[in-house]
Amino acid sequence: MSTDSSTPAIGRRHFLIGAGVVAGGLAAGALLRPYLIGGHGSAAPKEFKPHAFLRIADDDTVTVIIGKSEMGQGVYTGLPMILAEELDFDLQRLKVEIAPVDPVFNHPFLPAQFTGGSMSTNTTYESLRHVGATARSMLMTAAAARWGVDISTLRTEVGKVIDTTGRELRYGELAESASALPLPTKETVRLKDPKTFSYIGKPQKRLDSRIKVTGEAVFGIDVELPGMLIATVARAPVFGASVKSFDGTRARGVPGVVEIKQVSSGVAVIAKHTWAALKGREALSVEWNDADGKKLSTEALRRSWQALAAKPGIVGQNIGDAAKVLASESQCIEVEYELPYLAHACMEPMNATALVKEDSCDLWLGTQSQSQDAQFVAAALGIDPKNVRVHTTFLGGGFGRRASADSDFAVEAAHVAKGIGKPVKVFWTREDDMRRGYYRPYSISKVRAAIGVDGLPSAFHQVIVGKPVLANTAMGKMAVSKEGLDPSSVEGTANMAYPIPNLRVEVHNTTEVVPILWWRSVGHSINGFVANGVIDELAALAKRDPYEYRQAMLAGKPRYRAVLDAAAELADWGQPLPAGRHRGIALQESFGSIVAQVAEVSVTGGKVRVHRVSCAVDCGIAVNPDQVVAQMESAINYGLCAVLESEITIRDGVAVQGNFDSYPVLRIAAAPQIDVRIVNSDGPIGGIGEPGTPPIAPAVCGAIFAATGKRIRRLPLSASLS
Repeated sequence: MSTDSSTPAIGRRHFLIGAGVVAGGLAAGALLRPYLIGGHGSAAPKEFKPHAFLRIADDDTVTVIIGKSEMGQGVYTGLPMILAEELDFDLQRLKVEIAPVDPVFNHPFLPAQFTGGSMSTNTTYESLRHVGATARSMLMTAAAARWGVDISTLRTEVGKVIDTTGRELRYGELAESASALPLPTKETVRLKDPKTFSYIGKPQKRLDSRIKVTGEAVFGIDVELPGMLIATVARAPVFGASVKSFDGTRARGVPGVVEIKQVSSGVAVIAKHTWAALKGREALSVEWNDADGKKLSTEALRRSWQALAAKPGIVGQNIGDAAKVLASESQCIEVEYELPYLAHACMEPMNATALVKEDSCDLWLGTQSQSQDAQFVAAALGIDPKNVRVHTTFLGGGFGRRASADSDFAVEAAHVAKGIGKPVKVFWTREDDMRRGYYRPYSISKVRAAIGVDGLPSAFHQVIVGKPVLANTAMGKMAVSKEGLDPSSVEGTANMAYPIPNLRVEVHNTTEVVPILWWRSVGHSINGFVANGVIDELAALAKRDPYEYRQAMLAGKPRYRAVLDAAAELADWGQPLPAGRHRGIALQESFGSIVAQVAEVSVTGGKVRVHRVSCAVDCGIAVNPDQVVAQMESAINYGLCAVLESEITIRDGVAVQGNFDSYPVLRIAAAPQIDVRIVNSDGPIGGIGEPGTPPIAPAVCGAIFAATGKRIRRLPLSASLS
């Protein structure tokens, strides 16, 4: 980056696609319209709009409007596939538009527009099919009227209505007349027989690849608006601290700095460009109220929580009588599992651009929670939520971080921009995001478990200690029971796939000031490790192979057994491995999908290398198999970061790790070979963005036990094997 304030550094967009395209694709006019995949163009004068999700213009342009956020999971291909299937239109000719904030795009079970919980496909599958089928039916009705024939004699074929004589009418030619027809009732619209599907269930190329590769896709960090200023915020390094006083004299002297102001999150430096904002922040003198926060440390929490785990907690699940069985069984284990705070580590750190006027606000940002952002920003500014317009960009990674509990980066941008009169882009550095963002909760579990005379688990009692996730979010609070049970704290063991006749799960809710949030697969990433780890320990106690042990446990659950067997078969379980390599296996159901993984691992001098991961997944209908495979690969590699080295530790109230030098993520050279098998089933559609993460940690740790005889109960491995 150039330090010459008069000569801005060339941006990656200019480098990739040239100033001419940048001016045409990223200027204010483009940003003030919804972003289009497939090009920006003026709307045709005559359009057929049977639903908010769909427009068909008389020039044969078909636009699908998607109310979900795209953060790499492929919804801008998978969801259009569903509609294109029933509409009978060429998928690759579709244009995809990012929807505005509108109740019509709300989640079907909650009054909010958001993306998360691996629910994008399963909550829109039926509705998108009906939208496509309804439009197709109306176009055929319009054609039948024009030709004076019975609609039963007509068929469609890739954007055309065709009669028995071979006459054709393009959808665009029928758009105007179709728009004059009444909407048919849902009951009268016939959906396709899945046996005739052309797109659903068949691999498809992603529709957003080209604009991402060429640099045309607009992420939050790319937003450019006329007169826009840049800002960054000095945030308290100590958790729970606040501004006591500040002196901005030196900061105001930095060339390019426009204004210094205190906001709820700290002290903002507003400047003409990024370099000035950063240098201005460095020049600030801030005194913090941080004495109480400095007492916080991971070591202190560990000692306190270990004692808490020995006490009864809020009951999250109780089947049978675990205490009685544990008291009578002779073969028991008592173990403790510990998992650290984890950062989301999105490749694009948090950012948001706000233009605040007297009674309105425009926001440009990559977000998972459009409705919540509008509500929280309106409350912060004291304006009507209807006057907050959220312009969703592409997201450079989400993993739950961009579904912030309090819309922190959106509200912060609104506070910074208030009174400025110009758009202000507030950006977070990597260190800001990693040290002052949100984390997966720190967790300690004490587990007592036993096996019966048949060697299978007879009792499982877990006490979990950690800060609850849902209870700290606006949307999630409604799921918390009056006793204080947060279902996300116990998910993954309270509802584990393995049937155990005597199961009791309890939880202690902690209240430390460290901000926590859902992290890819939420409670399953914690409890899936614990549950599968304990199953491995019980298998060893019973002197049974961990795969065969799981087979016996899942004998009465054929769908689960099929996934387990598929992963083992893919990995050649039972066949000899190269010298020094060992296998581990795990299975977890989460977000409606069942995933089993086998990890092939070697351990040399205390260093672990994961060579291969064999993964089987049953997600019901795999709308786009290519994307299912990609998401399994992504989830496995993401999870491996947390297995091997990634953790956030706290010392004197400060997060020790701040960037990828101290918070390592998986490098390409360390990434394993990953093989994925999709297990077909007639089960309901499950999620796919998150379920691939929980099994990888226990599978790797099972392989380490096979290699070394050492049981891993604390992650990351760098903490257990060092």
